[in-house]
Amino acid sequence: MKTLLSGNEAVARGAWEAGCKVACAYPGTPSTEILENIAKYEDIYCEWSTNEKVAFEVASGACFGGARVLVAMKHVGLNVAADPFFSMAYSGVTGGFVIVSADEPECHSSQNEQDNRHYARAAKIPMLEPSDSQETKELTKIAFEISEEFDTPVMLRMTTRVCHSKSIVETEKRIEHPPKGYKKDILKRLVLPAHARPRHRLIEEKRLPELKKYNETFSYNRIEETNNILGIITSGISYQYAKEVFPDASFLKLSMTYPLPENLIKKFSQNKKKLYVIEELEPFLENEIKAMGIDVIGKDKVPICGELNTHILRESFNLSDRQDAYPTINIKELPPRPPVLCPGCPHRGVFYAINKLKLYVMGDIGCYTLGALPPLNAMDTCICMGASIGNAFGLEKALGNDIRDKLVAVIGDSTFLHSGITSLIDIVYNKGTTTVIIVDNSITAMTGHQEHPGTGRTLMGEETVAIKPEDIGTACGIKHIFIIDPYNIKETKEVIKREVARKAPSLIIARRECALRVKPDPPLKVDPEICTDCKLCIELGCPAISRKDEKAIIDPSICNGCGMCKQVCVKGAISESHCEERNDEAI
Repeated sequence: MKTLLSGNEAVARGAWEAGCKVACAYPGTPSTEILENIAKYEDIYCEWSTNEKVAFEVASGACFGGARVLVAMKHVGLNVAADPFFSMAYSGVTGGFVIVSADEPECHSSQNEQDNRHYARAAKIPMLEPSDSQETKELTKIAFEISEEFDTPVMLRMTTRVCHSKSIVETEKRIEHPPKGYKKDILKRLVLPAHARPRHRLIEEKRLPELKKYNETFSYNRIEETNNILGIITSGISYQYAKEVFPDASFLKLSMTYPLPENLIKKFSQNKKKLYVIEELEPFLENEIKAMGIDVIGKDKVPICGELNTHILRESFNLSDRQDAYPTINIKELPPRPPVLCPGCPHRGVFYAINKLKLYVMGDIGCYTLGALPPLNAMDTCICMGASIGNAFGLEKALGNDIRDKLVAVIGDSTFLHSGITSLIDIVYNKGTTTVIIVDNSITAMTGHQEHPGTGRTLMGEETVAIKPEDIGTACGIKHIFIIDPYNIKETKEVIKREVARKAPSLIIARRECALRVKPDPPLKVDPEICTDCKLCIELGCPAISRKDEKAIIDPSICNGCGMCKQVCVKGAISESHCEERNDEAI
């Protein structure tokens, strides 16, 4: 049967068809929909794990039992899982083990553009790169076979456009692969130095040479020979762009990009007058091919930063855009559309209070990172998941009393459970006084409202224990814990001000459900007869509030009636009925 699937949906379908038994992930763009779609197949146990490292370890345990397993994460998620990732490369597999790394050139919603092809080479595991949804499904299935044949985890490297683009896929039936069962084998699985050394030699002397030989005839590596004037070596989504820009060129399309098929590349390269390597981000293929003694042109022409597209390739090679019914849009000419916190977002009250208190804010990764943007301007750093707490504590230790009563760490509920707990323990253990604010909207909001250990529901829809940050704080030894409503700006400001001055660690939990998950209250209105255009409501940065004719106005189509703007209006111009009493002073 043929159907239209995104790359992420195709991974899920391929895993199901291949007899995958266990799938684990932590949500992260552009990989999130993989597990959301796997959850639709009853034959696969799947979970949102606490973080990527935990996901990898749960999958590894299932693999030890001989089950086929898949673990999925965005590119920076593999940083979190790197410890078990490298060890499992030595240990090998019992059941097939597929690692999906979804890279994000252009870092649309990530903190960097790292190229995870380097991870496959560093760990010395095979890597597959699909260029469309059909290939994604097929390579997912083949990855399990390669994994079991060569006793190795296999990386399936996706990128944003492959993850999210849709194309026709031919679906097939599931082939069951019952778990083989667990047998003790400490020489293989217990990576003591005495066991790891021979496993390393096995990789170098047996596994890699056999994989290289296999890749020379791998059917998804494809030569498309048209002439010897121009040859292009490429892989993944770059193949699609290059094929459109250079329709008359000869192509070597690589689908297994580590370890590379040296003989196949040399065969293709013979007698080519020009040879290009077209790839996104790092010169991964280019450097490997040059090391074979082959003269190629790559990053001399193709940008090393950002996503590619046909327009960029044409510019890079001084080719004019085609004049057809679908002219290329130059992104640089489009008006900017910066992201903002949603109308009624509970995080807004916290950041508004922080801004007014003029605090230094060590931030973290989530939709609340948008609190850094004008007009809230209430976040100073964002390094990686869970870093805010450790960053704040380090700054406290470096500057002491010069900053102690002006400093907070802000982290989301899902991120706190992901990787914030250990840093909170560190503050208590090492006698810190840092104030930590958990902006708790009771969901993993940034990636589309996925469940997490604090929501009381699993990915598979089962009710479970809801783990509360305040209970974790108590267990960590925090004595000053406060739960506040971030819609109450006055209370929020007072509690934060008091706790940053306290000479002991504090945990403030600003709890209110994500505005997109609750029924909105009636929209508010501005009385133009009362409004003096003081712009205090504008300072909230709510997209429902703007100005017209030197008066504030509220768009009723997106206002959710949270009431924060009403609290900051000193004239009482904002209300439902225009007859509320005015406030005595601004908050």
